[in-house]
Formats: sequence, C-alpha cells, structure tokens
Amino acid sequence: MSAPVFHAGHDQAAYEPFEVGQVQWLRRPGDGGNQALSAGIWHVTPEDAPETFDLPIEEDETVYIVSGHLRIEVVGGDTFDLTAGSMASFSKGAKTRWTIVEPTIEFFVYS
Repeated sequence: MSAPVFHAGHDQAAYEPFEVGQVQWLRRPGDGGNQALSAGIWHVTPEDAPETFDLPIEEDETVYIVSGHLRIEVVGGDTFDLTAGSMASFSKGAKTRWTIVEPTIEFFVYS
C-alpha cells in the first residue's frame, strides 16, 4: 500500500467557515495519520476582520500569500507586510497580531 496523497484545485465552492474568514482544506489535521500536519487555502476580507486581532501561534505555521495584503506583528518583535508572493514562517508559541489590509488568499501549512 502506498502512502496517501492529498490533491485539490483552488475551488471557491469548497470553502467552509473558519475562525476568521473561510478555508478550503487540502489536508486536515490527522489526515494520513499525522495529527500535526495540515494545509489549505485561507480566504479573508477586511469585512471578516474589521479590527486587528491577536493570534497566538499554536503550531508551527508557514504561509504564502497568493493575493492580497496582511500585516502581521510579532508582539515584542517585527511587523511584516505580506503581499502577493510573500512568505513567512512562525514558530509555535509566537504571539502575533494580524490586520487584514485587503482581501487575501493565503496558502498555509501547520506542522
């Protein structure tokens, strides 16, 4: 038996509600027997999060901005303006503050 492979195209009809905005899962936590690993596409608009919000990073998180603009401040550290083509990776335990500047599509991996 071969290991599972996860595949999907970006499909707006596959989005489901998320903590903020919507998500299309590529791989949910636990899929393939790996509880720590998940990935998907997050779509969020300034209307979904009209205020800056705090987000503690609960597992390592790597993001790639497909389109849009996010501002992420690491509390007590740097602030990053992420736009199309930007990438960032945050370690578990980081305390962050997010601002949705423009409607954004982000590919993310939790590990």
